[in-house]
Parts: sequence; C-alpha cells; structure tokens
Amino acid sequence: MNLLRHMKIGYFILKDELREDPGMRTLLADLESATFEVYEIKTKADVRPETDLVLSMGGDGTFLSAAHVVADIGLPILGVNFGRIGFLCENRPEAVRKALLEGDFSIEYRTVLNATLKGPEARKSIGMLPYSVNEVAIHRAGSSVMGIHVCIDGEPLPTYWADGLLIATPSGSTAYSLSVGGPICMPDTKVLVMAPISPHNLNVRPIVIPETAKIDISFESRDGKATLSMDNRVEQIQPDWTLHVEMAQFSLKRVRLPESGFVKALTSRLFWGEDMRNNE
Repeated sequence: MNLLRHMKIGYFILKDELREDPGMRTLLADLESATFEVYEIKTKADVRPETDLVLSMGGDGTFLSAAHVVADIGLPILGVNFGRIGFLCENRPEAVRKALLEGDFSIEYRTVLNATLKGPEARKSIGMLPYSVNEVAIHRAGSSVMGIHVCIDGEPLPTYWADGLLIATPSGSTAYSLSVGGPICMPDTKVLVMAPISPHNLNVRPIVIPETAKIDISFESRDGKATLSMDNRVEQIQPDWTLHVEMAQFSLKRVRLPESGFVKALTSRLFWGEDMRNNE
C-alpha cells in the first residue's frame, strides 16, 4: 500500500510504563513530525472519523485487546512489538516508522470467531462476547473432569472427557492450540482447529475442520460450572448454557510489513526447524 496523503493513526496501549519507553516516544514524535495525526484510543468511542489504522503498542496480548476494540469496524491494526514472542505483534518500532513514512505495507485478512451463548440469562451475564481472534475455549472450573458435547453442523461427535476444549483460528494455532498439541496452520488457510485440553482418553486428537463450520458445545461437570476464555478474556458459564461458535462475518485487517512473514516468525520466535545441520 502506498498512501499519497498523510494518515490519521490511533494508537492503543495497555501498559502505562510503555509511555516512557524511548522507542515508543521516538516513533510517535517522528510520525507527528511528518504531519501525521496521531492520537490515543482506549475504546471504540475514541476512534476519530477517517482514521486509517491503529498501532497496537506492546505484545500479542495488547494486539488482541486492540482487535477487540476496533476489528469489527474494519480498522487495520499494526502491531508494534515491545513484548517478547510476538506473532501478531512482531514489528520493531524502527521498522514501523520506516514503513509508515514510506507507505510501504500491505493488509492481510485473518479469520475472527463469533461466539454466542444460549440459555437462561446467558446474554446478560457474559460481557466479553462475541468476537475472538485466537480461540474460544471452555475449561474445567474445579477439580472434576468435564463431559463436553459437541455438534458440528448439526452432527454430534462422541463426548470429549477432558479438562476442556478449544476452537482456534489459524492465527491462534501458534498460541493456546499449539500448547495442547494442535497443528500449526498458515494464516491464510481456511480452517479451524478443535483440540481437547488434557483429554482423559487416548483415542481423541485435535481435528481440523472447515472455517465455515457451525459448532455447538455444551458440558456436564460435578463442579456445576466451567470457565469460558476468549483470547485474553475469561468468565464463568453454567451447564444449562450452550456455546455456539462460528466464523464472524468480517475479517481482522492486520497490517503486514515487507520484511515480516509467518515462517520467519516461526523460526525466530519458536526456533522452528532448529537443527545444527540447517546452520551449515
């Protein structure tokens, strides 16, 4: 993308200590010196008309929070990495400065999940619905194993007996899904990953399903409740509620810089393929 006009850019911060970070202060000052309009956002109401993109200042957790604020209004998000691993938020401040001043970046589209709850008082009780970028998961809330009942497009699966179950997008395949044995998916693949969390039977494994699938999940547990997590947000749910998960009707717009790439992120963040023979 090569913009011929100066941009209007919002920036999103979770950690207040970052405001004093020299890299962040220099980035904002350089953009303002180039006559870009730069301002902070905390909520959707803060977004000014004709804003071009949002800078997420931090790590992947901050990026997910920024996405929860602006993804459904179509604003592209550019992650500026002040954290550690950073798959969604992988760009150093100096690279972001160069790309924005030169207009040298592109937009990629990431699948977003839409989760709804059906049951008594469910909509009133859960405020973090409905969107998630990485995954939607249910977990046990106590010590008891859960029986998790799943239907995909109306077809029931055998009950999962496990500590939980997650549905991940390709973006989330390198996050929680990877930690429970799910596959790594390239960002532009049109799939979802369904993976049990600490299954109590050995003959169930993560399964890859189409992103168009409509998934209904209910559970039983002696604890009488479970935990619902969506990206970095957590709340309690009740056993008489049903969780419905499907692809959202919009995609997350993620700003990509020329030198970034998914395989590069895998090798630099997770040391994927690290082998002394590959260094010869």
